[in-house]
Amino acid sequence: MSESLQHMDLVVITGVSGSGKSLAVAALEDAGYFCVDNLPPELLHAMVELQALNRITRIAVAMDVRSSRSLPALPAQLIKLKALGVQCRVVYLESTTEVLLRRFSETRRQHPLSRTHGGGEGRTALVEAIREEREMLAPLRDEALVIDTSHFRAAELHSHINTVLTIAVDQLTLVFESFAFKRGLPMDADFVFDARMLPNPHYEPTLRALTGRDQPVQDFFVERPAMGQMLTHIQQFLDTWLPMMQENHRSYVTVAVGCTGGQHRSVYLVEQLYSHYRATWPTQLRHRMLGISQ
Repeated sequence: MSESLQHMDLVVITGVSGSGKSLAVAALEDAGYFCVDNLPPELLHAMVELQALNRITRIAVAMDVRSSRSLPALPAQLIKLKALGVQCRVVYLESTTEVLLRRFSETRRQHPLSRTHGGGEGRTALVEAIREEREMLAPLRDEALVIDTSHFRAAELHSHINTVLTIAVDQLTLVFESFAFKRGLPMDADFVFDARMLPNPHYEPTLRALTGRDQPVQDFFVERPAMGQMLTHIQQFLDTWLPMMQENHRSYVTVAVGCTGGQHRSVYLVEQLYSHYRATWPTQLRHRMLGISQ
């Protein structure tokens, strides 16, 4: 049985209620994964072995606070499966509290923990349920690839999940993302760098409609020494600490770079960082305001 498990690819989808787990599971199912929703962690090992007998090698399992009493068993289950050769990945979906409140209001669905907070009636009770849920899931979040779905449309999340499936599981993976400070800080970032003090092409009429991926904007930045300085400083920081994070068995590190609109400065820096590190680390890229993920 252990030999068959060595060819198994297991993805665990978890995260806060309302963050898009059902959409993520649908994306994985479309990608050819055998999907199970709300499986108790105690049954994970047995389920994986059963599917191995059925010659199914790609499995996705959604787990959340509906299995709250047994969630603490999940890390131990994953350790056992990894020891048997199963490739295990945990993807944690997150969204801002304001976005979650709006989604629950639009769908008129109750939060799974609403019964412990006055039946979930009113904004205060829902906020408290969301806070408690985050606390319960914190141990899983610390070991997962965190994806902030606050500004994802359904199709974008579907595409991003497919991109995540290409991430290597045997070493630390870097995720570089650009964002707009005017839309708020990304909740999935491990490190955040602020590029708003750098020269802004937005004030150049011929560059305003372009992005940091376009050659004229890149030429603009090459001529600005401050941009090169910031890029060098970020690389020096990452070169110093990434090896130590890998030694500490971190699976993913998300580096976010922001500017005012998430169109020029942050996009350029993320493109340069992605190009620089992809030769030595498994690397992913995402431009939040441009809807690009690769």
